[in-house]
Amino acid sequence: MKNRTLILSMIVLSIVGTVRAQVLPTYLDETKDIEERIEDALSRMTLDEKIAVIHAQSKFSSPGVKRLGFPDFWTDDGPHGVRPDVLWDEWEQAGQTNDSCVAFPALTCLAATWNPQMSRLYGESLAEEALYRGKNMILGPGVNIYRTPLNGRNFEYMGEDPFLASRMVVPYIQGMQSKGVAACVKHYALNNDEEYRFNVNVKVSDRALHEIYLPAFKAAVKEGGTWGIMGAYNLYKNQHNCHNHILLNKILKEDWSYNGVVVSDWGGTHDTEQAIKNGLDMEFGSWTNGLTDGASNAYDSYFLAQPYKKLIQEGRYTTKELDEKVRRVLRLFYRTTMNRQKPIGFLCSESHYNAALKIAEEGIVLLKNDHNILPIPADARILVVGENAIKMMTVGGGSSSLKVQREILPLDGMRKRFPIVDYARGYVGDTIQSYNGVKVGRSLYDLRSRETLIAEAVEKAKEVDYVVIFGGLNKSDYQDCEGHDRKDYALPYGQNELIEAVAKVNPRLIYVNISGNGVEMPWLKKVPAVVQGWFIGSESGEALARILSGDVNPSGRLPFTWYQQLNDCGAHALNTYPGTWRENEHIIDEEYKEGIYVGYRWTDKQKIKPLFAFGHGLSYTSFNIGRPVASANEITKDEQWSVVIPVTNTGRTAGAEVIQLYINDTKCSVDRPVKELKAFQKVFLQPGETREVTLTIGIDALSFYDETTRLWKAEAGEFNALIGTASDKITQQLTLKLKD
Repeated sequence: MKNRTLILSMIVLSIVGTVRAQVLPTYLDETKDIEERIEDALSRMTLDEKIAVIHAQSKFSSPGVKRLGFPDFWTDDGPHGVRPDVLWDEWEQAGQTNDSCVAFPALTCLAATWNPQMSRLYGESLAEEALYRGKNMILGPGVNIYRTPLNGRNFEYMGEDPFLASRMVVPYIQGMQSKGVAACVKHYALNNDEEYRFNVNVKVSDRALHEIYLPAFKAAVKEGGTWGIMGAYNLYKNQHNCHNHILLNKILKEDWSYNGVVVSDWGGTHDTEQAIKNGLDMEFGSWTNGLTDGASNAYDSYFLAQPYKKLIQEGRYTTKELDEKVRRVLRLFYRTTMNRQKPIGFLCSESHYNAALKIAEEGIVLLKNDHNILPIPADARILVVGENAIKMMTVGGGSSSLKVQREILPLDGMRKRFPIVDYARGYVGDTIQSYNGVKVGRSLYDLRSRETLIAEAVEKAKEVDYVVIFGGLNKSDYQDCEGHDRKDYALPYGQNELIEAVAKVNPRLIYVNISGNGVEMPWLKKVPAVVQGWFIGSESGEALARILSGDVNPSGRLPFTWYQQLNDCGAHALNTYPGTWRENEHIIDEEYKEGIYVGYRWTDKQKIKPLFAFGHGLSYTSFNIGRPVASANEITKDEQWSVVIPVTNTGRTAGAEVIQLYINDTKCSVDRPVKELKAFQKVFLQPGETREVTLTIGIDALSFYDETTRLWKAEAGEFNALIGTASDKITQQLTLKLKD
């Protein structure tokens, strides 16, 4: 009897299961193709539900479709860590106790690793933190070009070179999205300065647009497969970039076949009809009604909310454009909130701290090291000087500000590593105690005069073996901070006087520059050692102490040209920054007169010697770059060309070198740069070890953007392959012929 009952039960369950499978909506059936599921869900949605999913419902979320089983979609700021939660409709902290994070190094430091493996590690680690926090999209990474060192947001980007940024952004995206968290690459496009960012109309040649400012975004789409792109605040061809026909419809969605979502920057939408027609998919905002002024919980007033619905109801628009936006949003849902295969995240783990430390160590750049003053001996008496030795750099700077579980400050890292460490303030810069509700830890108040602070540092410097000054910029307004640009290229807070005074009394002076930008160094000849320390997050003090002590051999390389003076930069030499205000309009036209000549391309063309060249970085060991061997002397447009370069560590310490390959077109129908980076590889070697590095290029490395045909073009002829360890340190050269 029991067996008959069991058999009958199994039959009934089988029948029920079959019936359920037959009536299960396609949009919930994971055996179906995602595009089929999207169309099924779209057909079931009401007009109100469609309108709802394309705009925000809170500071960082948009609604799903509860009736159909789609949960809310949650974004959060990056790109260096998961921002602490704020209230539903306010920028104030939500007061949670489980929304701390690990702060990873700023993206300038990541780019300075010149190691795509670090990008992959970065993306995976950040995504795991986002998963734990219930975030479906991280607003990053940023890949805008370092056009001027005054840009307050350069620290969030990946330097001046489009090829380097392209190679570094792809694995970041792939790592993040492998965990089921969407990347949202920003700020598309031409968002290269912060001052007047809502008003700047960029005037740039098509060639410069495609050769300099778009390649990293293109790589993010075509190779990285990013699920999100964020529009920029500025304008291009007199249209705001969050609804710009050329950038979004023509280039992004048509030319690049992008199938993800375009997200507005917060408050970056300005017109309903332009948003409908010109490629925007999801509208987000800050404390705004999406129009002109602030209003609480006014999300239904956004341009893509009730105003859009009203235009459809009045018959001025069909749902054709709306359905295409919703398709993209549903595709995003299936990739994130509806993805049952994504892992469970975890927060503030040792693996994440180790990742942050590893990335920081590989990105720190040894700029100068006369007489091998570094590394510092273990038994040395050390004086640490400077506010940046005791200031949290994870707090402030705009939307990338974080609430960290811990941040090891430089002074604490030095005291942990060395037995005798004294401290002098040296200068007072920013004594703000909190940002967006996050406190900075220790008090920074100090009412002593500048003269008193310098005098104290000088007296203490006389009594020690080494002085390490931690200076540079910080995350305050008009420094490295969203919303404003720097006012000048000089170090702030009287730091030059401090450095000059200390250098007079102690020749063993090491200057560590904490910043995301280059700065003037009028005292450089008097200071034997200089380190670029970036903003490197939770493990800052640990990483810097390990580099200064020699526990880790520095291997970072500059991702931008470090100018001696501001006018050595093309944007300033040609007086194109910050642009010219239109009469009686709230628009400022900024013409990129330097065209494709950004960074080292400009200094090469003008024969200007930089303070430190693009790609520059020293080591505690030495390397020999052997004679390269090419795979061929000539290629056709369908072939690739490879070169094998033997690299030997000729010193006594394990270390890494970055082999860089630049291309020079010897004769062309258009003006081309002296050289352009087209391949690189970081190689780690033990003392005495030799390894072969293989660099490969194809037709794309030989091409330029032809403005007449609007296509990439490579002209037959000779090209020089320039191989070295920095843009100003070329040690090997080969000639390659491209056959017609």
